[in-house]
Amino acid sequence: MREPVTAYVGLGANLGDAAGTLMQAVHQLGLSQGVVLTGQSSLYRSAPVESSGPDYINAVVALQTHLTAPDLLRCLHGIEWAAGRERPYRNAPRTLDLDILLYGDGQISSAALTIPHPRMWQRAFVLVPLSEIAPQRVPAECLRHVSEQGVVKLL
Repeated sequence: MREPVTAYVGLGANLGDAAGTLMQAVHQLGLSQGVVLTGQSSLYRSAPVESSGPDYINAVVALQTHLTAPDLLRCLHGIEWAAGRERPYRNAPRTLDLDILLYGDGQISSAALTIPHPRMWQRAFVLVPLSEIAPQRVPAECLRHVSEQGVVKLL
């Protein structure tokens, strides 16, 4: 069996019961074979970035996994599909979006998967919840760079 890897997954939704969908996705991730949830951020509200529609609800989870990064991506796509995710066009509003942000210290660049996530360092809705559960993974300078983006922690 492969050694477990710590991965961080970003969650977002802006259609339907977005907060409920994120919580259900976290539950489903916890039930996934080869995945153990080790941390979960608070929920955050943010305006769409390079997208449209209502505000997004976002979070980040930490997990230990024996899955390869492509297998983890397939697992995430299955959870998205079960939540009714459709991909009518790039950056369309969505019922659920799950992205691998970091996979250990790995770097992957393929047509299907890029790790670290290519735009995570420019997005407060990723960096703020990630810094909540893994402050050592988010340089303070990166947080300062996105500090003007409107991200609100939900209670």
